[in-house]
Amino acid sequence: MDIRQRLAKNLRRLREEKGWSQEAFAHEAGIHRTYVSDIERCARNPTITVVEKLAGPLGVSAGRLLD
Repeated sequence: MDIRQRLAKNLRRLREEKGWSQEAFAHEAGIHRTYVSDIERCARNPTITVVEKLAGPLGVSAGRLLD
């Protein structure tokens, strides 16, 4: 599994554990909902800055999203 697939899998799992829709999560992270969707579908290659923004609301480190 490549790093984008790991990110997508971890992001979706953690988001769903919080009970958040993509839209609610995107609002918490300060990014657009379609960007979250694209990341979860491996259609985008986010920067490390975006990975950090995604990790914050989930309460995990950026590294954990990539493990």
